[in-house]
Amino acid sequence: MLCALFLGHQGVFAQTTTVKGVVTDEKTGETLPYVSIVIPGTTMGTTTDVDGKYAMTLTPPNLTIKFTYIGYQSVVKKVTEGISQVINLKLQVDASLLKEITVKGRAKYRNRDNPAVQLIRQVIENRDKNQMANNDYVEYEQYEKISFALSNLSESFKDKRIFKNYQFLFRNQDSASIGGKNILPAYMQEKLSQIYFRKSPYKKKQWVKANRRAEFDSRFVDNDGLSAYFNRIYEDINIYNNDISVATNLLLSPIANTAPTFYKFFIRDTVKTQEPWLVELGFVPRNKTDMLFEGKLFITLDGNYAVQNAFLTVNKDINLNFMRDLEARLEFEKSPDGRYHQSKSSLSMEFALGDKGAGLFGQRVVNFKNYEVNHARPDSVYDGPAEQLVYNPIERKGEEFWSQVRHVPLERAEQDIYRNVDTLQTIPSFRRTMDITSLFLAGYKSFGIVEVGPVNTFYSFNPIEGFRLRFGGRTTTELSKRVFFESYAAYGFKDEKWKYFLSGTYSLNNKSVYSFPLHYIRASAQRDTKIPGQDLQFVQEDNFLLSFKRGENNRWLYNDIYKLEYVREFPSHFSYRLGFTEWTQKPAGILTYEKVSSAGDNQILKQLRNTEVNMELRYAPGEQFYQGKLYRTPIINKFPIFTLRYNAGLKGVFAGENNYHNFTANITKRVYLSQLGFMDLTGEGGYIVGKNIPFPLLTVHRANQTYAYQLNSYNLMNFLEFVSDRYASLDVQYYMNGFLLNKIPLIKKLKLREVFSFKAVVGGLRDENNPAKGASVYKFPVDEEGRAISYTLEKQPYMEGSIGVANIFKILRVDLVKRFNYLDHPNVSEWGVRARFRLDF
Repeated sequence: MLCALFLGHQGVFAQTTTVKGVVTDEKTGETLPYVSIVIPGTTMGTTTDVDGKYAMTLTPPNLTIKFTYIGYQSVVKKVTEGISQVINLKLQVDASLLKEITVKGRAKYRNRDNPAVQLIRQVIENRDKNQMANNDYVEYEQYEKISFALSNLSESFKDKRIFKNYQFLFRNQDSASIGGKNILPAYMQEKLSQIYFRKSPYKKKQWVKANRRAEFDSRFVDNDGLSAYFNRIYEDINIYNNDISVATNLLLSPIANTAPTFYKFFIRDTVKTQEPWLVELGFVPRNKTDMLFEGKLFITLDGNYAVQNAFLTVNKDINLNFMRDLEARLEFEKSPDGRYHQSKSSLSMEFALGDKGAGLFGQRVVNFKNYEVNHARPDSVYDGPAEQLVYNPIERKGEEFWSQVRHVPLERAEQDIYRNVDTLQTIPSFRRTMDITSLFLAGYKSFGIVEVGPVNTFYSFNPIEGFRLRFGGRTTTELSKRVFFESYAAYGFKDEKWKYFLSGTYSLNNKSVYSFPLHYIRASAQRDTKIPGQDLQFVQEDNFLLSFKRGENNRWLYNDIYKLEYVREFPSHFSYRLGFTEWTQKPAGILTYEKVSSAGDNQILKQLRNTEVNMELRYAPGEQFYQGKLYRTPIINKFPIFTLRYNAGLKGVFAGENNYHNFTANITKRVYLSQLGFMDLTGEGGYIVGKNIPFPLLTVHRANQTYAYQLNSYNLMNFLEFVSDRYASLDVQYYMNGFLLNKIPLIKKLKLREVFSFKAVVGGLRDENNPAKGASVYKFPVDEEGRAISYTLEKQPYMEGSIGVANIFKILRVDLVKRFNYLDHPNVSEWGVRARFRLDF
């Protein structure tokens, strides 16, 4: 049924005629923005952009277009059927439509009795009824394209020897356009979809009818992750939302509920040459560094106060990193019911390290047509994930197909991107460049069927092993798409011991075991060192940068771990992991395993043997990430992530010594607070069922003794300081994005951003697992003077907080961290300074 439904929508491609051009003033030659271009006798049409450019597609019998602009004489042009053509038009001034404007002086801006503010309040009051969600059902066809290019390239850059073989890539454009004269197109993606919206129960479903993108070698680039990242930066722009996402930041809409508080509004003109009349409403931020737009809106004077056109940009002083230029344009068309629906949106941004020099220019254009309102569809149309394919990926990839279904033609600089990217990857020098880049950014050097790395673990040091060397690597898909091997060997020059890791993985979906969705079986064996209680999510413990630690760091473990695991991910981002682990750990350094026997004697144990079965359930709706060679880099959005883990100890199985059931639940979510920034919230809780469980198998709370600020650890807690068999924790990271610092003269020029954090964990240890209560378990560790260094959280929760300044040199965050309690423990600090590198827009 669905296939028939979509075939019905596609139909037979009609003969179309594409026309584009530039509209200018006849005398001055200046381009004219927002010239109205309509098909006489219909509500269909478009407007020129801020540079006076336009493009539209016509179908018979509508082959006449009319140009109208306030203060100019209207012009009607005939279009030749079936031929793509350029119609550049020079409009003549019509003196009878001009008004004399007298400027008498400047008055202090205020909202009270301001007609511009009164008008914007009318727009806000009517905002809900002008949105798509005001209808019970809406459907339409959507075409989108996103492209990227290296921009603002000088002639000397273009003529460099390194680009000798790549001259075919460069394109010239109007030097006044974003990106400058010389650009180098590098990426292109197009998508054709049918969108179905249902108001109750809410559902917006995107059936993808065709998708095409420039593909890079998957050994170097995660194409799916790259696409997700680009679409996260260039999200849909809905002017009727309170906040608009731009480059992962939220900017307040000029028609948000609180817009009059943060924006200044000005009535600039009244357009009387079309029905209904329009008011051109300009707006600027009250504070130029705040996360706000500036630009203009064209508001209808028909009682609906709808937005007919919008032009958005940002002030050059805005607290956005690497943003050199931004332009967003929104166009709306009048429906038969008198309401306006969006017909086109475009978002263009150029990123660069400075005001001059090369940059990266990206543009996303979205076109909408074939609207149907309040036409209910069967439930099967709305069911399932938010985005779903309805085509064979092998089909509908050629230029012949896309030339027929595109709503707008490609720009000249975009036309050859697909072919050029394919050609580029056949050039040996380019492949060498990608190989070197991959080594520096991902840490691996490819040698065909194997790759060596990660390089940041080749050298490290710690008090137990001293100087440590490590060398390792893994196989690639060039060896097999089913079977993967990974291994490393390490040697400590102080303990004179070898360490190793070896794993074999079998892919069950004939895809790389590092690409989404995962589905594999893996067996591994490892002998290595570890700090008790440390579970680092995105770094490895033998990372060179983590070798530098404060305070005492002389309690370690030697681990022999044998593991078998099965991992399955689904397109819905639900996943599960099943495992079986046999684990032997031996204390190292001054850590000892000491137990009081039933006879009252102290026993020193050489090792602890443990056997576990493991299960993890994870659900991350709307999750986005970039899959690197080592781990996934999350692209954080508004959707929560739920994780549930269960580990069961099996006494007597492979010499396992303990029975227990360990449950852990975690939820993390980003909460956006509009102009006040956003918060990352993480809540976690755990409970261990069992008795006489030694402390290494309990929850040893994650501590941090490095000088780096770690998000998932307690930054002034010492290793092995707190142990629990039940706990609940809260982590709040609050980023204000400069809302306060932007108001301070001089300081605001630095574009610094405030950040606040609070971490707390409450927990406890039952008597049957507490050596201080007579339980027959391992004693807690003590220091050289016999003082306890491990404690329970029975009295009060552990708490710490920080005040920090982020965006220092655009990459550095520095926090002053305060520990609020348990200050009587040995070797603890009440205050500390921690730093974290954070690259963000």
